[in-house]
Amino acid sequence: MLKHLYIKNFTLIDELDISLYEGFSVITGETGAGKSIILGAIALLLGQRADSKTIKQGAEKCVIEAHFDLSRYNMQPFFDENDIEYDAGDCIIRRELTAAGKSRAFINDTPVALSMLKELGDQLMDVHSQHQNLLLNKQDFQLEVVDIIADDAKQLAQYQHTFADYQKAEKELAEMMFAIERNRENRDFLHFQYEELDNAKLQEGEQEELEQRSETMEHSEDIKSALYTTDNSLSAEQIGVIESLRSSLSALRSIESVYPEVSELIERIDSNYIDLKDISQEISSLLESVDFDPSELDQVNNRLDRIYELEKKYHVDTVEELIAKRDELHQQLEAIENGDESLDALKARRHQLETRARKEADALTKLRTKSAKTIEAEMQKRLVPLGMPHVRFNIQLTAAELGANGADKVSFLFSANTSTPLQPVSQVASGGEIARVMLSLKAMISGAVKLPTIIFDEIDTGVSGKTAEMMAQIMKEMGGHGRQVISITHLPQIAALGSVHYKVEKNETASGTTSKMRQLDAEERVREIAQMLSGSDVSEAAIQNAKALLNMKD
Repeated sequence: MLKHLYIKNFTLIDELDISLYEGFSVITGETGAGKSIILGAIALLLGQRADSKTIKQGAEKCVIEAHFDLSRYNMQPFFDENDIEYDAGDCIIRRELTAAGKSRAFINDTPVALSMLKELGDQLMDVHSQHQNLLLNKQDFQLEVVDIIADDAKQLAQYQHTFADYQKAEKELAEMMFAIERNRENRDFLHFQYEELDNAKLQEGEQEELEQRSETMEHSEDIKSALYTTDNSLSAEQIGVIESLRSSLSALRSIESVYPEVSELIERIDSNYIDLKDISQEISSLLESVDFDPSELDQVNNRLDRIYELEKKYHVDTVEELIAKRDELHQQLEAIENGDESLDALKARRHQLETRARKEADALTKLRTKSAKTIEAEMQKRLVPLGMPHVRFNIQLTAAELGANGADKVSFLFSANTSTPLQPVSQVASGGEIARVMLSLKAMISGAVKLPTIIFDEIDTGVSGKTAEMMAQIMKEMGGHGRQVISITHLPQIAALGSVHYKVEKNETASGTTSKMRQLDAEERVREIAQMLSGSDVSEAAIQNAKALLNMKD
């Protein structure tokens, strides 16, 4: 419930600071006095996008703040989920706009995104303006009314989950069918590519090994020459290093017993002698293994040429990448061969989900059919006292393709008299009749959704007299049970039934035009309603009529 509203520097409002109460309240004022400005400020609190032009001329910042009592409504989960401090007795929503175009939103002094402010605002307040009557044209709105009275939110959520899975399976099936068809068209080409790579018998690391062998064989004469020279230097008779070391060792050993100082040198020379003998043997072995075979070199180079050709063809740089390409082609070919199995499995899943979705949609249809009958009877009961004794209100449910909200099309059919056939309400109802239909619908669903605050902006357009009194009575009843209903009205019959009466006035000051809203006392209220009855020239008869209307609410 809206307890307090504070507005500063918003269009024509310098500062407004006013308390509001539960039950049925009314707001009156001449056309252009600023009632729409107050609604505009409330719209900003409910998450509407801001325009810096709405800031009062000359002001740097605009502030709109509202205090709500949430103690009768289970809203703590919203605050817990969004990590916002929860105070059931005083929930504060604030918007701040600057002349520079910046906008900030707060819930209980916690900065929040505009989307979060709107999410909370939708749970706190419903502002019904005249343009909302156009909702009667919208099938979504009509279906929503039926669902609210059906209390089928749980079943609808389950259906929507199933339907989303069904749509996903449908998409996956279409994509798989397209992929299989495309692959089948390319099967011969894919098979040719796979055979080409598979027949190449590629081995990891083979390219590097072949390149090294080719390099070695192409330089075999140089290698042989270098090995021969080294071998000759080490092991040639008379002049070889090994023979020289052997002679040196023999000479030093002959004097070792008489000249011990050479013992260490003997050990070192002996160690080098052994190493060089090993090196000489290895070089001799290498020399014997190096053999130039032109036919083998051709084979190696031919193999390398084939590898290079394949790498260029498949736009890769290594044998390992060619092997990966071969394996990928193999998988694609297997997928083509096994495509029917996968396709059948996905078709079965899609069919299973479609069957489940249709079953859940049928359950929704049954709930909605029952709800439609309830609404028809309730609307008949509500509309007859509103000056439509021969009214007929019918809800037509027709089958539709599975969609986001089930498999039902809803149409509200209406006739104000017995001679006119039932037709869609938006096509045949007058402005006044639509206002009464919308008020009756809102009254019916307000209890179901348990919305704390409802504001009606001139819902009484096109009605008068006894009908207006009955509409006021409906709004007063809606304001019971801890709820809050506020009606902006031009009709004295409605204004008289409010428990609290506010007036919006426009004043001309030295600094310009300003708009204010204040709560009227008993005497002021009599005069305001008298003025609504007779115009600016308030007569004694009008005052007596106003007092008589006010007595009706007791």
